[in-house]
Amino acid sequence: MAVLDAFDCSGRTAVVTGASRGIGRAIALSLAEAGADVVPAARSEESLETVVGEIEDRGGDSLFQPTDVTDEADVETLFERVGEEMGSPDVLVNNAGINPGDALGTPEAVAMEGYDRTLDVNLRGAFLCARIAGEGSVESVVNVASVGGLVGLPRQHPYVASKHGLVGITKSMAIDWAPEVRVNAVAPGYVATELTKEAMENEGLKESLLSRTPLERFADPEEIAAPVVFLASDAASYVTGACLGVDGGWTAR
Repeated sequence: MAVLDAFDCSGRTAVVTGASRGIGRAIALSLAEAGADVVPAARSEESLETVVGEIEDRGGDSLFQPTDVTDEADVETLFERVGEEMGSPDVLVNNAGINPGDALGTPEAVAMEGYDRTLDVNLRGAFLCARIAGEGSVESVVNVASVGGLVGLPRQHPYVASKHGLVGITKSMAIDWAPEVRVNAVAPGYVATELTKEAMENEGLKESLLSRTPLERFADPEEIAAPVVFLASDAASYVTGACLGVDGGWTAR
């Protein structure tokens, strides 16, 4: 197979969670540009409808199915509808994630409600989607973790716990599902999205984060999406159980 042909995702159907904005939207559109039919899944109906249109504008088939990844019935409905209308998905990208304000702070300051909600979305939701996708013909699962899944981050204890857990189940699923299904993860550093807008506008915090990043800048969402396309494609046919750091060098220090 020619090298460039290995990145072609034509003929594949992909489901991308948390795809209404930011990294998830960039992943969904990049997979569509690589030739895949893509179903974005998220709770935000208005934003989701926009992304469906953007996928179709790029020549891919799509469908509108708002989904809460923590709701098992919602997830089952998503995969049932995809199967009925587009065929069982070949690729699953678990991108849905949160880091709410009540889950931030020193351990004694973290609200247990925020702790539980963070793990429910970031870890349980990803596991639930992968488990249901695994009942079909999925060939590649890509979990969007974080540098917080590889190292500690201050005042982000639930988030770090959830992302470490996501890296862990990536490795375990890769073992259990081999050789039929490849399971990998990406670990982004700080990315310029709506979720990091406050950090980017806080000059002190921004300077601190950039001083920790050898490439000295935040990533664009598309810079996370491209490695996800690689892991989802045949170009990564001998890669499973891996967590690829896409962090500007954050974890190299």
